[in-house]
Amino acid sequence: MPPLSAFAFDAYGTLFDVYSVATLAEEIAPRNGAALSRLWRAKQLEYSWLQSLMATPAHPPEDFAAITAHALDYAIAALVLPLGADARTRLLDAYGHLSPFPDALETLRALAPRPRIILSNGTRAMLAPLVDASGLRAELDDVLSVDDAGIFKPSPAVYRLATARLALSPERIGFVSSNGWDAAGAKAFGFTTFWINRDRLPVERHAPAPDFIVGSLAQIVPLAA
Repeated sequence: MPPLSAFAFDAYGTLFDVYSVATLAEEIAPRNGAALSRLWRAKQLEYSWLQSLMATPAHPPEDFAAITAHALDYAIAALVLPLGADARTRLLDAYGHLSPFPDALETLRALAPRPRIILSNGTRAMLAPLVDASGLRAELDDVLSVDDAGIFKPSPAVYRLATARLALSPERIGFVSSNGWDAAGAKAFGFTTFWINRDRLPVERHAPAPDFIVGSLAQIVPLAA
């Protein structure tokens, strides 16, 4: 492995637990909280990929906030949940207060003084309050959004934002994601890739395998020393 000079972290699912909304979802829709949060997340990702593939100059992809709202509306309809506008607003607002994973702060701190950035599908407006509320801001050198690429991961145009910001070749950047499809896209782009495989899933078959497969953020630290 080449020496790593910087790190780029995915946000949703990697530093921040997207399923932490399940508690609120269960409060709002008793006995359906887990199903709602999982279907919401699945459609959120699916819509980001589909809108990227379907994009034309006349119909560019919507931003991640719009896609997140569409995915929630689909999940509510699919589960036939009688939720009103106030409940919908509370769930969408929860994306600005997702819980960071317990080892996120210490991992970021341990990788200093090398630059550590976020590279996320989220909009700047979604990411700024999330990072500020989490207490991770002091351990991050920048927060990059796909807003600047006009397309979603795993497009190479998104990963290129990190190489441009850090002024490094891809292999000198440790890219960290808990999403197998994201780790695959990042490895295909050329990053040195760490897949946080918390759920012990199989490796994706459509792209190169990640360089490292670990079970937590904390396990990156000794590997990247």
